Amino acid sequence: MFAKTAYAGDRQQQYEMLSKQLDALLTGEPNVMANLSNASALLNQFFDRINWVGFYMMEGNELVLGPFQGLPACIRIPVGRGVCGSTVTKKETIIVPDVHAFPGHIACDAASQSEIVVPLIKNGEVFGVLDIDSPEKNRFQKEDQQGLEHFVSILMKHI
Repeated sequence: MFAKTAYAGDRQQQYEMLSKQLDALLTGEPNVMANLSNASALLNQFFDRINWVGFYMMEGNELVLGPFQGLPACIRIPVGRGVCGSTVTKKETIIVPDVHAFPGHIACDAASQSEIVVPLIKNGEVFGVLDIDSPEKNRFQKEDQQGLEHFVSILMKHI
């Protein structure tokens, strides 16, 4: 059984606990959809000051909406378009302090002000992306990038 956790320590220690929880939660479960669903739920309870967290999965030449927490979202995003599509092209994490300043930003939720997108890499190819939006500008920092990239590395061991 999972119980909501009060994360103690500095941000790095909090991310370490989050990644340990993810690993324990997914160990022994082979179903990709179940694992992505639990990962998005875990992130949703971990973060404050966010309005959307979830996954987009590669399908052909576009990203397709996967498990998420938040308001209904855009279903399909072409590779190279918006923050998520640009993350696929670059194969690296993108932090956007102000989504309105990002050329070609796709506004799924009008409340979103900042965003972080982390690629999910499997066998050297982008499998999908983790997308997190916030209603605050400048919500995501370098420590979030490092913590989420580690979280994704744990997730990908179970995919």
